[in-house]
Amino acid sequence: MGNTGLLARYLGGAATEEHFLSAYNDHEPRLHAWVEMRLEDSTAEGPLRGAPYAAKDIVECAGYRNTWGTPVYADRMGHKDAALIEKLRAAGGRLMGKTQTTSFAYFDPSPTRNPRNHAHTPGGSSSGSAAAVAAGMVPFAIGTQTQGSILRPASYCGVVGFKPTFGLLPVEGIMPFAPTLDTPGFFTQTALDMRLLWRCLDYPADSELPAVYGMIEVSVEPEMQETFRHAIQILGQYGCQIRRVHAPRSFEDLPEVVRLLQTYEGARTHAHELEQHGPAIGVKLAQLIRDGLALSETRYQELLGQLEQARTDMAAILAEYPVLLTTAAVGPPPAGLGSTGHPRCNAPWTGLGTPAIAIPMPTGEQLPMGLQMSAAKGNDALLLAAASHCQALLTAARED
Repeated sequence: MGNTGLLARYLGGAATEEHFLSAYNDHEPRLHAWVEMRLEDSTAEGPLRGAPYAAKDIVECAGYRNTWGTPVYADRMGHKDAALIEKLRAAGGRLMGKTQTTSFAYFDPSPTRNPRNHAHTPGGSSSGSAAAVAAGMVPFAIGTQTQGSILRPASYCGVVGFKPTFGLLPVEGIMPFAPTLDTPGFFTQTALDMRLLWRCLDYPADSELPAVYGMIEVSVEPEMQETFRHAIQILGQYGCQIRRVHAPRSFEDLPEVVRLLQTYEGARTHAHELEQHGPAIGVKLAQLIRDGLALSETRYQELLGQLEQARTDMAAILAEYPVLLTTAAVGPPPAGLGSTGHPRCNAPWTGLGTPAIAIPMPTGEQLPMGLQMSAAKGNDALLLAAASHCQALLTAARED
């Protein structure tokens, strides 16, 4: 896919509406990435100039089905556009349709398959959005993340997923799950495309590159560990200064802290759904609600305290290492559709509220695996510049 993605090609006139419709017709019968697709006419004149995009099906869109990935709401129609849809329209974006998500954006899988290998999961919960971008059906798509639902599908599908600083993109009109954590973001084919999209939305996207990167290694599967270390080696050979960082205990505890925060808040957000519909909302979601209602307010406040301590500890590290590198998933995408994978590589950055991005690493004949990059809160422009630079270096190494 190189460094020139579909968004840059569309805005440059090299990709047309026919390209996206052809990709949809070629791939959708096997991928099942969409809930509903229709490419409407547009006379948009904003910086996106009518570029089509997809919205995860927990983002309300007027006149489109808004099913939240569950048969409970299979026929529900949207009556008002989410604030993010309005923002994209003002920038000249054109909604192409709604993409599949896991039930209530939790762990009960969607029907979407991985576009790189149909026998494997695309990840969750932004499964349809990641798959649609990877298959070239749209140049970009909206995803959301409460633990790892942007970064992990990006890693599994071989695309770029960006979770901006918490609170930067509007959440009004997006199905809530855990308000302390819920973060919308985007998928594109390349980091350069993501930077271009960010600029089109009138956010700063230009920055000097960091003088030094930090590297955090966590326990992952052998294939991911080998691929990650190879990517770090390539970046070092091309001149990136990378230093190993020993994460504090508060950071190591974050996957469990974030999981329990999601469980507590998600249970209170969706308890009425379980009362009204029972396990039809999804077996895994039903269990989360039961578990979350059993957590006390005292325990919840303890978790918030742990989260705040981790934020303080990691802010000091990010002041020394402006961009941190780690793995975007535990391993390559698991076989089958029964599991969407584990979010423990991504959950810490969601809890910290920092911007994070996943870019593809060279994997040879293996399934996709992503490099995850993070920066301090508000340093989204720095992160996008660094991600574009690093992806260019990794692509150059693959093509040599």
